[in-house]
Amino acid sequence: MNALAKELNEIIAGVNPAVYEMLSDLGKNIYMPKGIITQSAEAKEKAHKFNATIGIAMEKGEPMYLQCIYDHLKGLPAKDVFTYAPSSGKPELRTRWRKKIYDENPALAGKNIGSPVVTNALTHGLNIVADMFLDKGDYVVLPSMFWGNYRLTFSVINGAEIATYETFTEKGGFNVQALLSKVEECGKIKGKAVVILNFPNNPSGYTPLPAEAKAIADGLTAIAEKGIKLVVVTDDAYFTLFYEDSITESLYGQLVSRSKNLLPIKLDGATKEEFVWGFRVGFITFGATSSADESKMFAAIEKKVTGLIRGTISNCPHPSQTLVLKSLEHPDFEKQRKQKFEVLKERALKFKEILGRGEFTDQFTYYPFNSGYFMCLKLNTVDAEELRIHLLDKYGIGTISSSKTDLRIAFSCVEVGDSEELFKCIYQACKELAAK
Repeated sequence: MNALAKELNEIIAGVNPAVYEMLSDLGKNIYMPKGIITQSAEAKEKAHKFNATIGIAMEKGEPMYLQCIYDHLKGLPAKDVFTYAPSSGKPELRTRWRKKIYDENPALAGKNIGSPVVTNALTHGLNIVADMFLDKGDYVVLPSMFWGNYRLTFSVINGAEIATYETFTEKGGFNVQALLSKVEECGKIKGKAVVILNFPNNPSGYTPLPAEAKAIADGLTAIAEKGIKLVVVTDDAYFTLFYEDSITESLYGQLVSRSKNLLPIKLDGATKEEFVWGFRVGFITFGATSSADESKMFAAIEKKVTGLIRGTISNCPHPSQTLVLKSLEHPDFEKQRKQKFEVLKERALKFKEILGRGEFTDQFTYYPFNSGYFMCLKLNTVDAEELRIHLLDKYGIGTISSSKTDLRIAFSCVEVGDSEELFKCIYQACKELAAK
């Protein structure tokens, strides 16, 4: 093992041995090398005469660029667009995003979190979690209704075992007890488990009610206090898009500083929060396991994450990081974001109004939804994949079949005025298939 990796491991184990034991073999072996990046950083600070270190071309003290590209980026300094961003991300953006996390999650008041490391959006953050904390055969606990890409990231690529529980109870609430039972079951087998809490959920569009959220956080803490090591990841891809009676902050805030055996990790990003899907700017933020000073542990884990980024994609795109930072600093940011939020809320509530009339219940009902981009229909008589294809071929309507009985619909991309026609077409398509 490299000496730098050993040094980071000793720091982590010195603060909390349980967190060190949560690391995968790769997580224990990874480190940030003191190579070109480190030497270039030192040169940037001290090389006042000539700096001949990093692999970019310079001209008259600025990064070299093509004017035909820069013409489309008016108003942004060349140094904030064309140069490499640090592997851990643009420092000013990391600082600003950390403040944003505290501002939007009151449950974090008085608690400690690390410095967000920039990822190439949420999927990259999930991959980092998998690399850092999962060995082949380790368990990842997910609800039965989960985003299909989790299977690729955790199971196909990393060899982890996916263990699922029923998402909803028969009465329609989030199945807290099923979650806790599955976590404890997996934890007893391996001694640890990785738990993914994706709220607002994709594909169901559900976020827990306050009582459910408290029960989840308290229950996971109780399991950790029994000696089972838990890495609990809040996948907050659709954060802030809460429309009705759910919690309006991340469960992360209720998990930080709860148990030495519970490591909270927040994954979020600008993708949906700022409506910049193609920018690919995400963040991974580690939370404290106790009320003690764990800043050295944060720094060590963040260096390991930075080493993973350096060894795979080197760094995340600088222009999009700069634009995200500029947007956060813009005086109209919150006003503009609220306007888009209201559009999405109106669409979600229109879907609920139409489905609540009970006109289609002989063919489908719907799962609870109160947030995010999506909702799911539960089909009574037809196969979801057959329906999906029939809707495409005959009606020109695109949907997603997420299981044999479930059809996912993104209200995020359906205008309010088109909602009635959409469901009437789906209903008619169901009847046509059922009559065959």
